[in-house]
Amino acid sequence: MRANAKKIITEILEKKGEIRDVFFTACGGSLVELYPPKYFIENESVSIRSHLYTAQELLCARPKTLTEKSVTIVCSHSGNTQEAYEAACFAKGQGSTVITFTFVEGSKINTVGDYNIRYDFGDDVNYLENPIYQSMALMNELLYQTEDFPHYEEMLKGFEKIDGITRQAAKKVQKRAEIFAQKYYQEPIVYVLSSGAAFANAYGFSICSLMEMQWMHSCYIHSGEYFHGPFEVTDKNTLYVLLENSGKTRVMDERVLSFLTKYAEKYEVVDAKELGIDLISEEVVDYFTPNFFYYVMCTYRNELAKLRNHPLEIRRYMGKVDY
Repeated sequence: MRANAKKIITEILEKKGEIRDVFFTACGGSLVELYPPKYFIENESVSIRSHLYTAQELLCARPKTLTEKSVTIVCSHSGNTQEAYEAACFAKGQGSTVITFTFVEGSKINTVGDYNIRYDFGDDVNYLENPIYQSMALMNELLYQTEDFPHYEEMLKGFEKIDGITRQAAKKVQKRAEIFAQKYYQEPIVYVLSSGAAFANAYGFSICSLMEMQWMHSCYIHSGEYFHGPFEVTDKNTLYVLLENSGKTRVMDERVLSFLTKYAEKYEVVDAKELGIDLISEEVVDYFTPNFFYYVMCTYRNELAKLRNHPLEIRRYMGKVDY
């Protein structure tokens, strides 16, 4: 159920006159999906500030830049995540326009939003339905209407291409993922690295796919920070997964790969460029790489789940105990 980005942004600007700040807030995997549009505004806008908060921190920090001149995008897959609901209420109370994303229509979070967008989800659904791309489409429209964003058309063309590119890449890595799982399904810890907008997926693959869904110890590391401490634990017995970007920050990932090639033996490189992401314009490819990586890495986590005999939906605490 794709949002009408142009209509929504036009209406907001007619009511508000201007937008000074955009806040993105959610929890866990939903927060991962909002990092790329936050990064997009941060890098492409000359007049609008972007902010990313885990929902609980937004409630604790109560930033003074959250005002009636703000738009707040809140994502909750179930629509009933309490922290996300409370964050939406707080933003609404500050006068911000609230846009909610959820898979479940009519859920708790929908009672707060000025605009409520239900997204579709699943292997047979166009990946453009994902909250990453829908929120990115909103931000693309916001910059076009307020700043005449010069790469607006390149973004639109990217939206048209990304589903096919991602599906082909997922097929291409299937055998690699099977081999990876056979070699590493009993690893004691996995370090996951990336940079740019795709750093969100190093974070997401680590805390959601490995820690939450497979109960595997993992840590995410920004490629630019790897050489400022974390590389000291690099050895031939430790597993690294590098999500190698195509775009402005690729040089940081290449530097990590060069070091791993010399000093490590157990590492997996998932190269967006080699997997076809460069069919999207180099001016905007950075913003399409994150969700591309998400679906490609789903192939890896599925193979791990098979060999570990640990279905992805099993939880020890989440939804089982009070926390």
